[in-house]
Amino acid sequence: MALKTIPWDTAEHLKTPADVVAYLEAALEEGADDPAFLVEAIGTAARAHGMSKLAADTGLTRRGLYKALRENGNPSFATVYAVLRALGVRIRAEADPRATRIRRGRASPTLAARSGARTPRGRARAN
Repeated sequence: MALKTIPWDTAEHLKTPADVVAYLEAALEEGADDPAFLVEAIGTAARAHGMSKLAADTGLTRRGLYKALRENGNPSFATVYAVLRALGVRIRAEADPRATRIRRGRASPTLAARSGARTPRGRARAN
């Protein structure tokens, strides 16, 4: 007897921002080293939200969203950020427990000037 299957679309099961967050967290765990995997997961969440509504919420075109969030899409960070915000998802940074130390280096002068950083002697850095 042949195995009977039914089509599955994850987007149909993402009803709330909490569902989307749980789905994206699982995608990050599963494909942490594969940015394309995460982009595809964001695309699935976008379809759950509705591409027309998402386009209106982000100011991007439906066509641009489909192109950026397809399997081999390469969206800009601005696009990813706008989509996640429209989906009700906030980006948060946390330390990677596998990281053993921070690579030391000098901050760029532009960044240091913007942040009001001081040199070890207490003087403001010049541009």
